[in-house]
Amino acid sequence: MPVQIPDDTDFTSFKEQCENHEGWTARYNKGSVTVWCRDEECKTIQKLKMRIVCKDVTAETLYDVLHDTSYRKKWDGNMIDTHDIGRLTVNADVGYYSWKCPSPLKNRDFVTMRSWLPLGNDYLIINYSVKHPQYPPKKDYVRAVSLLTGYLIQSNGASSSTLYYLTQVDPKGSLPKWVVNRASQFVAPKAMKKIYKACQKYPEWKRKHNPNLKPWIYPEQNTLPCINVADLVLQRADSLENIDESRLTEEKQAQHHSDDEET
Repeated sequence: MPVQIPDDTDFTSFKEQCENHEGWTARYNKGSVTVWCRDEECKTIQKLKMRIVCKDVTAETLYDVLHDTSYRKKWDGNMIDTHDIGRLTVNADVGYYSWKCPSPLKNRDFVTMRSWLPLGNDYLIINYSVKHPQYPPKKDYVRAVSLLTGYLIQSNGASSSTLYYLTQVDPKGSLPKWVVNRASQFVAPKAMKKIYKACQKYPEWKRKHNPNLKPWIYPEQNTLPCINVADLVLQRADSLENIDESRLTEEKQAQHHSDDEET
């Protein structure tokens, strides 16, 4: 299937999915963080939605942190590798991301087309999986599929913001129940808190690391090679191998939990 760059209708639809909680069940609600899953999909990890209120972080800082791949390497402990592959338009590109899964599961990776849009006081970033001819599935990873993943950032005033993260992902495998439970009860809330902490430290870090370089705001700074959208194909989940990991049991999860708390 051909790849289509999201338009205003796609961004508006994504925003509505973030803000409308009908049909969603809250699985975690503590402090400033809430995690929901779809009622009909609570037995899977396919569709999760999260929200965190950042009382001392501006919407602009959140937007910068979520774009800045150089900074992501500083705060995202689950990430193995991430890099931009090429640009499609002034507000769309293609990138690669791989992350560590809890042992003994195999690690996953994505190739996605990402698009972003400032919309009034809001900022939106959405992505979905594509096939790139130079990035076939790797031997040591399971190529997962993002059906729709993204962020909605809303300004709450001069120094406060709210972040929504919605993800609909096919992990390409039958996952054990403990993974699904851990995703909504522990991994997702922790990820949101990590983003929040990263935002608090970003202004100081950015002042020392190319403070004026923000190609997501100033497209003339973008030095990525151009990609023709015709060279991309929508990544269909049924074209990838399924991995049955449903019978795998937790390994050293107590140690992993301890490690997570320390990072």
